[in-house]
Amino acid sequence: MSAGAGGGVGAAAPIAMKEVLSLPNLGIQQQFIAFTHVTLQSEKYVCVRETGGAGGNMVVIVETGNPSQPMRRPITADSALMHPTSKVIALKAAVQGTTQDHLQIFNMELKSKMKSVQMTESVVFWKWVNESTLGLVTATAVYHWSMDGTAEPVKMFDRAANLNGSQIIQYKADKDGKWLVLIGIAPGAPERPQLAKGFMQLYSVEQQRSQALEAHAAAFSRVKVPGNTEESIVIAFATKSVAGGQLNSKMHVIELGAQPGKQPFAKKQADLFFPQEFADDFPVAMQISEKYGLVYVITKLGLLFVYDLETASAVYRNRISSDPIFTCCDAPTSGGFLAINRGGQVIECTVNTQAMVPFVSTQLKNLDLAMSMARRGNLPGAESLITQKFEQLMAMGQYKEAAEMAAESPQGSLRTRETVGRFQQVQAPQGQTSPLLQYFGTLLTKGALNAFESVELARLVLAQNKKQLLDTWFRENKLEPSEELGDMVKAAGDSDMAQQIYTKCGASQKALAGMAEKGDIDALVAYSEQSGQKPDYLFLLQSMMMNNPQGAVNLAIKVANMTPPPLDYNAITDLFLQRNMIREATSFLLDVLKPDLAEHAMLQTKVLEINLVTFPNVADAILANSMFTHYDRPRIAQLCEKAGLYMRALQHYTDLSDVKRVVVNTHAMDPQALLQYFGGLSPEWALECLRELMQVNARQNLQLVVNVGKEYTEQIGAEKIIALLEEFKNNEGLYFYLGSLINTSENPDVHFKYIEAAAKTGQVKEVERVTRESSMFDPEKAKVFLMEAKLPDARPLINVCDRFGFVADLTKYLYDNSMMRYIEGYVQKVNPANAPMVVGALLDCECDESFITNLILSVRSLLPIEPLCDEVEKRNRLKLLSAFLEQLVQEGSADSHVHNALGKITIDANNNPEHFLTTNPHYDSRIVGKYCEKRDPTLACVAYKRGECDEELVDVTNRNSLFKLQSRYVVERMNPELWALVLDPENQFRRQLIDQVVSTALPESKNPEQVSITVKAFMTAELPNELIELLEKIVLQNSSFSGNPNLQNLLILTAIKADKTRVMDYINRLDAFDGPAVGEIAVGSELYEEAFAIYRKFQLNELAVKVLLENVETIERAHEFATKVDEPKVWSELAAAQLLANTVPDAIASYIRANDHSASTEVIAAARRAGCYDDMVKYLQMVRKKGVKESHVDTELAYSFAHTNQYGPLEEFISGPNAANIASVGDRCFDEGLFEAAKLLYQSVSNWGRLASTLVKLHQFQAAVDAARKANSPKTWKEVCFACVDEGEFRLAQLCGLSIIVQADELEEVSEYYQRAGKFDELLSLMEAGLGLERAHMGIYTELGILYARYKEEKLMEHLKLFANKLNIPKLIRTCEEERHWKALAYLYVSYDEHDNAANVMMQHSTTAWEHIAFKDVMVKVANNELYYKALNFYLDEHPDTLTDLLEVLKPRLDHARVVDLMRRAGQLPLIRPYLESVQPSNLVAVNDAINELCIEEEDFEGLRQSIDSFDSFDALALAHRVEKMELLEFRRIAAHLYVKNLRWRQAMDLQRKDKLYKDAMETAAQSGESDLALELLQFFTDEKKPECFAACLFTCYELIKPDVALELAWMNGMMEYVMPFVIQFVREYSNKVENLVQEKKDRANAETTAEEEAKAQAAQANMYASLLPPALPAAPGQGIPPDQMAAYQAAQQQQQMYGGY
Repeated sequence: MSAGAGGGVGAAAPIAMKEVLSLPNLGIQQQFIAFTHVTLQSEKYVCVRETGGAGGNMVVIVETGNPSQPMRRPITADSALMHPTSKVIALKAAVQGTTQDHLQIFNMELKSKMKSVQMTESVVFWKWVNESTLGLVTATAVYHWSMDGTAEPVKMFDRAANLNGSQIIQYKADKDGKWLVLIGIAPGAPERPQLAKGFMQLYSVEQQRSQALEAHAAAFSRVKVPGNTEESIVIAFATKSVAGGQLNSKMHVIELGAQPGKQPFAKKQADLFFPQEFADDFPVAMQISEKYGLVYVITKLGLLFVYDLETASAVYRNRISSDPIFTCCDAPTSGGFLAINRGGQVIECTVNTQAMVPFVSTQLKNLDLAMSMARRGNLPGAESLITQKFEQLMAMGQYKEAAEMAAESPQGSLRTRETVGRFQQVQAPQGQTSPLLQYFGTLLTKGALNAFESVELARLVLAQNKKQLLDTWFRENKLEPSEELGDMVKAAGDSDMAQQIYTKCGASQKALAGMAEKGDIDALVAYSEQSGQKPDYLFLLQSMMMNNPQGAVNLAIKVANMTPPPLDYNAITDLFLQRNMIREATSFLLDVLKPDLAEHAMLQTKVLEINLVTFPNVADAILANSMFTHYDRPRIAQLCEKAGLYMRALQHYTDLSDVKRVVVNTHAMDPQALLQYFGGLSPEWALECLRELMQVNARQNLQLVVNVGKEYTEQIGAEKIIALLEEFKNNEGLYFYLGSLINTSENPDVHFKYIEAAAKTGQVKEVERVTRESSMFDPEKAKVFLMEAKLPDARPLINVCDRFGFVADLTKYLYDNSMMRYIEGYVQKVNPANAPMVVGALLDCECDESFITNLILSVRSLLPIEPLCDEVEKRNRLKLLSAFLEQLVQEGSADSHVHNALGKITIDANNNPEHFLTTNPHYDSRIVGKYCEKRDPTLACVAYKRGECDEELVDVTNRNSLFKLQSRYVVERMNPELWALVLDPENQFRRQLIDQVVSTALPESKNPEQVSITVKAFMTAELPNELIELLEKIVLQNSSFSGNPNLQNLLILTAIKADKTRVMDYINRLDAFDGPAVGEIAVGSELYEEAFAIYRKFQLNELAVKVLLENVETIERAHEFATKVDEPKVWSELAAAQLLANTVPDAIASYIRANDHSASTEVIAAARRAGCYDDMVKYLQMVRKKGVKESHVDTELAYSFAHTNQYGPLEEFISGPNAANIASVGDRCFDEGLFEAAKLLYQSVSNWGRLASTLVKLHQFQAAVDAARKANSPKTWKEVCFACVDEGEFRLAQLCGLSIIVQADELEEVSEYYQRAGKFDELLSLMEAGLGLERAHMGIYTELGILYARYKEEKLMEHLKLFANKLNIPKLIRTCEEERHWKALAYLYVSYDEHDNAANVMMQHSTTAWEHIAFKDVMVKVANNELYYKALNFYLDEHPDTLTDLLEVLKPRLDHARVVDLMRRAGQLPLIRPYLESVQPSNLVAVNDAINELCIEEEDFEGLRQSIDSFDSFDALALAHRVEKMELLEFRRIAAHLYVKNLRWRQAMDLQRKDKLYKDAMETAAQSGESDLALELLQFFTDEKKPECFAACLFTCYELIKPDVALELAWMNGMMEYVMPFVIQFVREYSNKVENLVQEKKDRANAETTAEEEAKAQAAQANMYASLLPPALPAAPGQGIPPDQMAAYQAAQQQQQMYGGY
């Protein structure tokens, strides 16, 4: 790269760089700032993954526009990508146990998952290739996954072979997605391992082909080749490689997919010049600025190369970062890029718009490139070049090229009125397009025109009558609207387009006028609000009322809705009313009065008044909508009454008299509306109005009154309405009104009155219906009314009496009134169920029995028998029914009531009742039995037995002492409930019954079930003694049930419960009982000897020994019994008991005799508690012989061998097959101090960690180290290491320590242990040895630094300088602060980029920490500006000789005014004069004043003159006043010069004349332009007799001096010869002017003569056709009219043409 491209001294850099944010400042730790944790997909977001922190895994999202508020989300993922523009995040995580990755896309604003997919292989790199697509790179292929829809990832292409084994660092796609590129890097060649190799795979989507190339970075872009209409797709890529030992660095730009038949893009390439110190550096990113057409190549070590895309020309090179850069992205907003380095800086680089073009033109000397970049990027700095080129093209007649040059001029520098004028002056060659049109055409293709260009183009187009072109350009926003353009278009007749132009350009008044003309009220109001203009709405309304009434209404509404309204509502309303525009006024008022405000009451009244008078229907509609509530209601009520709107009048009247007067006009009101009106009245008023209606016309208004009563019964009250109707004795009204209440009211009076009114109005059917359906009336009252009314139809009375139980009264009424037909009808049809009551009533009335019999027979199938029998039986007339009942029986009736009645008749007649009771199956046993009890108890028992009426039979037998009969019945019945009843202790007859059962009933029985139930009943009744008595009689007395096992069991069990003394006897005498069950019960009853006897009798030895052990609790008897029977199960039971008794040796011996291993767990536990390990060895060997291979057995046997020091058997055991848990045995031995045994055990299982611990306990350190080496566990290493330290075995301790300190988490513990032991030298040796380890990490370097700081300061600095990049600097900083190593502390702060702290340390501890060169390097990097001034004070106090050097370094960062103030207060301004002169170009007041002051003090008038001429920011007059008093002439001359610059001409001249600086005085007078000063100076020269000065002044002030004055002064003072040169010059000048005037006059005369001749020629040409005209043509219009009347005639003609069509 050329020197210019590398940057020039003193030239502003063409690339601006700034730090957007710092990730460490946001709390992001250094270890997370890496390629694997940080992603940068766009200039908007930075995404960082934090893993393994105290807060768990986090994803930090930093918005570059607002970095102070990063978003932290607890997300666990292997990678996270923020969407380029929106708050959408993509997450990638590995699926555990597989090589697959799970991908998800989340919308963070909606907090919802958008998509997810599981890839079948791991994704090694991914990136957003556009705003809707993710590019996924796996080890074998590349996929695209769309964010939209539900599509799965789509495979794009397979990876090329050259990318195998490479780390993918970038993947890009061109804008249309037709070309894709994948880039990866791989380790470098052995001779240059740091120079990574770059590989690129270029893929064409359309051709589905790949090409493998060597490249480190690449990017797509588009370039428009001259002559082509479409842009060409290009790719730029950079590579750096080693060939033949030589470095080869190139940047290439080539076209992709050349357009057929089009001009191809020529391939470009350029060298990448790497400085020697960056020989191993290589490109890591490439970005192309579409805005400026530049290629940015960024390298790993922070170099930036800038190239022009179209020419591949080198533009600039510089280092932008001291830390390695690992990711970049495009920044299209600024036309640059963003990069992140390892230090966490997010750097933005872009074009310095003010410096780029000057840099290229002056530093690179490439004018063509400068102009091209200026045009392409619209950059300043090339104005002079563009103008010069433009002039050249215009001079050469290349107008098209000149037009393009002007149109593309950067920042429109040539798009001025002067340029348009230049093109207007050029005459177009014949047959060619006008240069002006070419210019405008070029502008239109490039973009939009500005205001004056638009006007000039419109003027040109309208002159050619091509207005349609203007329409097209305006729609396409090619023209800039202006008022002048609108006027031109309106003059051309297009008001609509003019209106649009006025609106867009802000010509408010003209826009409003146009909208009013069109009647576009909405647009007018909206535009006036938007523009802030206030139209004359009153005038607009008046003008629109005539032409557009509806438009006037709309405008009025809009005006009224403004806040505040510009016109009063009344004023607008009056405008409409003055023109009798009632409808329009109404429409306006209805709209504006919608809010219904109290202050609009008058307007509400007005709109109702005018409509009630003119359009009552409109007023009615307004009132119907309830729009207004604040108008004058009494006034409106009167108007409504006059207009016939009685309903509205009622709604507005508030006086009862008015309401009563209007309400009677029912003929003119809607009944429904009137009905609703009554709902709004108070109950009193409503009742009064109803009374008024009844008084005026009851017949006409009855329906209304009834309807009101029906509707508002709850409000008025039913009683009052009924009273009102009764008052007017209107039964019909009562009938209709009460008919509406009858279905809902529960008032008895209402129902009764309705029955009464219906009866009185002849509505018998309604009376019948109500009496049948209603239950609310008073039945007694209704019965009495109906009996008194004696209606011809008795059905209402029948309904009342039937429903309310007045059957007897009804029967008597009908019988007394000879209405026998109704009696028969009632019984047969209405309610046959009440026939028994009718029969009873008729019997009471002594009715004929034949009528009664016939009546019964007529309804016999429906007649209820039971109540009939009861009614007849109560009157002792049961025989009356004999024939009827026998007839029913003969018909096959099985009704129990029929048979009950017949049975009673048979019993009373004593006609063989036993036969009836035993053979009749239909009667009710309880009823008949009850009937028999007082007549014959035996018959009652027969009836009860037949019906199994247990309680009744027991009761009757008890009362009559029939116990034998009762006992037989109970035994035969076999009913447990019955037994419970008779055996109840409360039964006073229980003993008599038991005696009869034992003596009679049960011995007679042969049924086993009867016996069983009886026994159970006795047991249930808890009668053991009686039961024993019963059972002995059955079992022991040789009955048929003697050998029954159940009864024997029951006998023994009962004896156990009731009489234990009999149990042993029963055991010896009985043999059929259930031995095991009875023995178990005996044990439960604590009869242990009886139970033992039972078990021995039945040979149940195991149960027998359990009784001895568990119940008798005698181990000795149990041992004797076990010895006697010698059964294994018996020995096992005994062993278990002995184990519980803690006689462990005896128990083990018993288990061995039983050969039982089932209780091995309990035996082992007991033996361990008792310490019987010798016995346990025997037992466990027995268990193992049984073939048991259980872990706990072998484990305990191994421990027993160890505990009993049987190392030989132990080794033999563990070497053979076993299931022992050797590790746990070893741990037990270790814990109990059995280290030799533990050693054997650990060796057998290769547990090297525990073996090492054991060897440490045995003080076998070398063996312990060997074991620890095999264990390779930090815990083991630490244990052995610490033990060696304690024992002084430092060599072995170091061997262990080296294996520990490579684990960062264990390092600190080792160091603290050594330090607590005071072994500092040994610890230093350990750490120094650790530096040489392959796994040496940051913690070792850091800890060694801390140890040097504490114990060996002389090695600290060397260590820091050697390993600065491998240290945990914050930790070392704290240590150096504690130990006061200031120089090292400053070095650490610098290394950690905490330059502020470093500067403070150097200044506070300057004796040890300060070095000038280092301090300068630090100061240029500090962030706190206050440190600059603190440093200046520090240098003033301690190092003033190097202050200027420091100021030169800090110059770009200092506030120069503050520096001046600081030095002035310190009195050291002269010390910094070089600095002040270097910063004076900034033209600051403080700096200028300081330099001027120094120049005065040093009497440096040349410096002062140069300062005031070059820089103007100072108080010139104050300086002039100061220096005009100085002795040196040059300073006073400077004072005069200052007065001249400040237009103080007279003061300057006075000072100059005083110092005899006549030449300066003459120049001052001429410069002032004031004739008086020039004359005054001339007068001075004549007075002082200085003719030479007089003559010189005349020429110097030539323009200011009149000739007559000069001649007068010269003549009067004798200086005529000195004035003559002036006079000669004057005469010459005026003679030239006269000659010019004469020539102009001649030219005008010639022009007039030529014009006359041309006019004559035209007239002659016109007269050539005179002979062809008719002989008598009429005179032309206006011919013969005097000239003074011609103007009036022409005006009339124009008016006629204008209105001729109307």
